[in-house]
Amino acid sequence: MASKINVEVNKTSQTFDAGTTLSEAIIKTGAPYVSGAFVCLVKKQKEEDAFFTKEYILQTTKGPLIIELKDPTSVSSKMWIEKFKSLSPLRILLETTNTVSFGPFQSRYDMEKGMKKFKKYDVLFSAGGFDTDKTTLVISKKEHYAEYGVPKDGTFATLIAGRTNLEKLTKGDVIQTIEPYVEQKNAFGEGIYTDDLTIRLEDGDRLITFADIDMSPHSPHGTETFYALVEKGTFSVDSTANAFRSDDTLQSEPCDYENFEPRKIGTISMRTAGNGRTRFYISTADRASSLLHSVVGHVTSGMELVYFSKKGTKFTVETSPPYISLLGRSVEESKNVLDAINIELTVEGYDGKDNVIVTQTPATTIEILREGKVKVAAVQRSKLIEVEFYYDAAPKSVEFFRHSIDLKTQPVGSLVASMIYDETFIFKAEKGAERYKEIMPENTPKEMVKACHLGITNQSAKRMGFIGVRLTDESMFGPTGEKFDATNIIGCILNPENLKGLLEGDRIYIKEIGAPKKTLADAEDKKIPADTEDKKISADIENENSAKENPEKSARD
Repeated sequence: MASKINVEVNKTSQTFDAGTTLSEAIIKTGAPYVSGAFVCLVKKQKEEDAFFTKEYILQTTKGPLIIELKDPTSVSSKMWIEKFKSLSPLRILLETTNTVSFGPFQSRYDMEKGMKKFKKYDVLFSAGGFDTDKTTLVISKKEHYAEYGVPKDGTFATLIAGRTNLEKLTKGDVIQTIEPYVEQKNAFGEGIYTDDLTIRLEDGDRLITFADIDMSPHSPHGTETFYALVEKGTFSVDSTANAFRSDDTLQSEPCDYENFEPRKIGTISMRTAGNGRTRFYISTADRASSLLHSVVGHVTSGMELVYFSKKGTKFTVETSPPYISLLGRSVEESKNVLDAINIELTVEGYDGKDNVIVTQTPATTIEILREGKVKVAAVQRSKLIEVEFYYDAAPKSVEFFRHSIDLKTQPVGSLVASMIYDETFIFKAEKGAERYKEIMPENTPKEMVKACHLGITNQSAKRMGFIGVRLTDESMFGPTGEKFDATNIIGCILNPENLKGLLEGDRIYIKEIGAPKKTLADAEDKKIPADTEDKKISADIENENSAKENPEKSARD
């Protein structure tokens, strides 16, 4: 009989045969996972393992200050480690334009006299009157020279967060508590972040396949943008730092500030202004609220994936509540989904069996759930154009087009026919993105443009930004009527018959077929059939509502 191992999969205890691989465990348990994403395998910790922290949180009456030790082996750092637990509460002794001093308290150290240069945000011990029995903790507010009677190794830490709070401190304020900030990455133990699912599990391992995310009810539009970001079920790690991981997929898309909230560990925020607008961040360290970062949600489990993640990878995410978007669906499909969650549906426009929904009000999932109703507009399915984009050949031009018709943030976009002649159809996006975005020559045709290829005029021609398609092959001009070198080919229309009968001024609707493929792994992602996805949305929202009505049955509550 094969020996058994005990493994935790997404916080649930499981028993497997020895030698079970990660992929076998995922299949057996049905754990949420998107093909090609990374998972985290945390090895069993030894009881004697101890974790050292370089960061400490000084909670003051004006908010937290976070300091980081420069060299944990220095004399001053060792003295801090020995004494910090006994220091609080610690009152401000002196506040000047140069420093804030807390104390006094007793200590013993070999001091060094003489004027020294101190940098802004240096943290040091100072002997008052050169008497270590009157030691103070000093934080420098600006670069200056002074004689403090410091230990021979000088400053021992740097203020890395809470700098605004430092400026607020005045006589009478107090350091209430001092706590070590144990970096959660270390607290988790030895973590393996990998996409190699052939690795074999060992007894005591913990496998994390996804990050569970609660979306904020206070930021409906930011939440909706986040849903678009993780449409394929993954969060892409485009940059990493001590305090965050970010996904830059929707950078520069329009966004609004909605929710002012502290960015505690696990908080998901969206930058709403300046460089990096519409970058999404997951906080890996506590940081204060920011007028530039609107909070859209929180990771409730699976933070191991976030901490151990690496730039250029992606991990699976699940959102609660699930995304509710009716665009591109039929009224009947949508009614089945909405009836299951008691959402009232009102339909305007075309009511034939071959209908497709092209707009919804409210536009966001949070507002639909809050109001308990939604109004949609439907058109005949023949007005829906299905497009496959050439991401590999024309990535920047595809990005421009998807941005110009809002296809980056919603499932269906639209265009108005500007000119029609000789089976040539030319359109102009209403957003006018060419006013602030470039369209450099990219994937320009050489000898012939095949029928149904979608083209966009690049900036080498006056009609930059025009979009066109021909229903016949053409060897002289591009789909927008321009020369080949002024035409970027961005994709192919899959149902060109829907263009026939179109008149100038008519509106068509665009739906992408096939998810964006940024990497080879993305191209291999498992696709969920539409009916399965509908059932999953209904079931997930029903479970969410049940948990709220019966909190004793909900582990999350």
